[in-house]
Amino acid sequence: MLQGDCMDLMRDKPDKFWDLAIVDPPYGIGASEMTMGSGKHKFKRGKKWDNSIPDKKYFDELFRVSKNQIIWGGNYFTEYLKHSNNWIIWDKLNPNLSFSEAELAWCSIDKNIRIFKKYSVLVEGNGKIHPNQKSVKLYEWLLMNYAKPGDRIIDTHGGSGSICIACHNLGFDLDWIELDPDYYRDAVKRFENHKAQLRMF
Repeated sequence: MLQGDCMDLMRDKPDKFWDLAIVDPPYGIGASEMTMGSGKHKFKRGKKWDNSIPDKKYFDELFRVSKNQIIWGGNYFTEYLKHSNNWIIWDKLNPNLSFSEAELAWCSIDKNIRIFKKYSVLVEGNGKIHPNQKSVKLYEWLLMNYAKPGDRIIDTHGGSGSICIACHNLGFDLDWIELDPDYYRDAVKRFENHKAQLRMF
């Protein structure tokens, strides 16, 4: 787990260094200022990380350093992505219609459209530490269905660290980086707490 700029991480790596990129870049919808549907989630205000989407340089580097990609929010980045029928849908089974019922991920792996059905991340015990937090179970499902044993994984926008827990649980080698020092600290704490709980049993 690293704190820093993902462009710095990718810049010095050779072509196709990672087998699979599973990333969740900013969608440019101002998520850092949202209450995320119910109004209950009050995240760190004043952060501007979701005011715009990454530029072409980010996507060029991502495609250069990774063999395959799963890009959450792909519907916001269509100007940078190839036409594909390999989308992944996370059906949140969410009865609150003021909140998004699903999220989309663009996928480079030829599997046609796949749907993962799982209710909110809040069922994982400790609530959300990031506005765009996704379920550990979602990342485990992605790894089991789209990664191969021994694959090296990269996450360029680490957020809540859910993928760190999933990769740890399933034994995948992960390079994870988060730019924001507050989110980085919270994600590291969450990951360390998870490992400590596993050692107790």
